[in-house]
Amino acid sequence: MREIIEKIEAASEEFYKRAFERNANLLMPYRAMGMLHEIAEKLCSIYRNLEPKIEKSAVFIMAGDHGVVEEGVSAYPQEVTTLMFKCFLNNMATVSVLAKKENIDVVLVDVGSKFDGLNIEGQNFFVQKKVIKGTKNFTKEPAMTYGEALKTIEVGFEVTDKFIRERKLDIVITGEMGIGNTTPSTAIGAVYTGKSVDMMTGKGSGINNETLQRKIEVIEKAIKLHKPDPKDPIDVLSKVGGAEIGAIAGTILAAAYNKIPVIIDGFISTAGALIAYGLNPKVRDYMFAGHCSEEPGHIKMLEFLNLKPILNLNMRLGEGTGAVLALSIIKQALNMFLNVSTFDEAGIPKSKN
Repeated sequence: MREIIEKIEAASEEFYKRAFERNANLLMPYRAMGMLHEIAEKLCSIYRNLEPKIEKSAVFIMAGDHGVVEEGVSAYPQEVTTLMFKCFLNNMATVSVLAKKENIDVVLVDVGSKFDGLNIEGQNFFVQKKVIKGTKNFTKEPAMTYGEALKTIEVGFEVTDKFIRERKLDIVITGEMGIGNTTPSTAIGAVYTGKSVDMMTGKGSGINNETLQRKIEVIEKAIKLHKPDPKDPIDVLSKVGGAEIGAIAGTILAAAYNKIPVIIDGFISTAGALIAYGLNPKVRDYMFAGHCSEEPGHIKMLEFLNLKPILNLNMRLGEGTGAVLALSIIKQALNMFLNVSTFDEAGIPKSKN
């Protein structure tokens, strides 16, 4: 993993500049399409190409359970994590329905669910790569061992890298499933951003105000107890993280390693992005923030990563839904860049103002 991380290269500054020049001369007022210009320029710098194509994509839904759920921080029972598996695999879940419409592969990866003996079949891809059967309750002990945390990242990388190569993916999308996973995500976000836990904590699956206060206290207790070190991302992940969060970090590393973009979904996916960024800051060059979640800490995490969300639709589901929706915007940004004529190509004089 260290060797892989060290091999990740920054995106191309040269192709970014060349894309910027073309955008400046498109047949419209200067940068009149706003953020779409930024998206196109970033794509060119990632692909190292002024005529990139986005043809094959996949959303990786990383699944894991959380011991901290026993502290009463979620509105749903833990069994829902695996009950959702057949919904993801048979296009009954929201992310699957959205992905099917856009012809996006759906890959469900069980990296840390609590339950064994799952016999699930479906139309989509299911990969069983369980590292742990749920994390420990991090109010009492670290969520995972250091080795387990590292292994979750490795699994996320291995699965994603395999699909990138075999399915010839040119863009990947992060997703997740795990009851209670806004709690470890908030802890990771607070550790990295330095913001207070009460500022970062939201209602997740729809908890009431009393449960919200308990959730804040649980996260504060865990951070005080374990003192996770933001200079060591695997230390943070092992002490207050989750298996699916580690696997998401692995997906991001695999995208950067293969020099393709990755669309980060919501709050939990951005916790994974923080871990990946901590391992190698160059991975940020490959990240697009699909949307801004309703979770109050999400915008703080995106600001820390210096990522601007493409969409802001008051969503808080997770699964990969916001990132899947953002893909169509990314494709249109590229379509605009490639197919709108420049002033010279159209034979129209450019404004001198």
